[in-house]
Amino acid sequence: MKKKLTYAYLSVFCAEMSVIFRAGIALGDGVRVLLADADKDGKAVLQGLLDELVRGEPFFSALDKSGYFPGHMIGVVRAGEKTGRIVEMLKALSEYYDRLDRLAVTVKNAVFFPLILLAMMIGVVLILITQVLPIFSDVFGRLGARMSPLAASFMRFGEWLSGVSLILALIFGVLLVFALVLRVFPAARARVFKMFKERFGGLGVFGETASYHFISVMALALESGLKAKEAVELASAVSGGTKAADKKNAECARLLSEGGALADAMGGAGILSAREAQLLNFGARGGVTDATMAEITSRKERELLERINRLVSRVEPALIIVISIIVGVVLLSVMAPLMGIMNSIGG
Repeated sequence: MKKKLTYAYLSVFCAEMSVIFRAGIALGDGVRVLLADADKDGKAVLQGLLDELVRGEPFFSALDKSGYFPGHMIGVVRAGEKTGRIVEMLKALSEYYDRLDRLAVTVKNAVFFPLILLAMMIGVVLILITQVLPIFSDVFGRLGARMSPLAASFMRFGEWLSGVSLILALIFGVLLVFALVLRVFPAARARVFKMFKERFGGLGVFGETASYHFISVMALALESGLKAKEAVELASAVSGGTKAADKKNAECARLLSEGGALADAMGGAGILSAREAQLLNFGARGGVTDATMAEITSRKERELLERINRLVSRVEPALIIVISIIVGVVLLSVMAPLMGIMNSIGG
């Protein structure tokens, strides 16, 4: 399986190809210029594309046969070449992939930082119950006293963790190897991602992200000159993969095939809200369906980013509060009896 291209690379590639088309340079010559300044991975992509162009393939076909580029991009490029709007379509694709790249970075940050904070929390608690509490236990023993039942329970749990530390280390090692395998082998990573997407892709933010992908591709497809039915098929291929998304996409296609308006089909399938569907109806009446869809896409992006940021702003303080409570309870369970002993000695 060939390496999947990143959104950042696709955005830059489409922008550069838009300039080449606008300048009227022969595609082969333009790709050769890009090839001369590309890195190792970029050279493989561009060389595959150049080989197909040299054989006389049209641009969309060369993209397809090179084996690197996503199907929805090829569909939009094909429509752009057919309608004579290839420059505009490549520029729109560049902006589309730039939006997806920003969204992907936001999602990664939203997951990464809470995970780091959670790991730090677990580390602090483990040090307390496996290293600090035994020290206090020795102090209590020398003073002829006992730890509180709660502190003793924490310490027994810490002793149990120390006893199974080898097993925990093995589990951690297996997880680390699994992560390395996913990083090195794209096919395995794609398979795991597909399983995760099928199970959780229709829930919460993931479901909204699927709807955003559908609407974004619809905006591109309509702008490129594709009919509504073809645009829905293209958008479904991009946003599908989960039961919830596939159900919505199939319902949208069904309503459209029965003669319904595009806005009513997307609204009836739950892809657009009632307000957004009405706005799209107004755009259709004014003959600006593609522009209206682009505006809805921008709104969806802002709403999705705002929701992700809200989730992060709630999760991080919640984790801090939880770790503070746990650490506080552990320390108080030890310090309160110790302070009582010290007072008795002082009295």
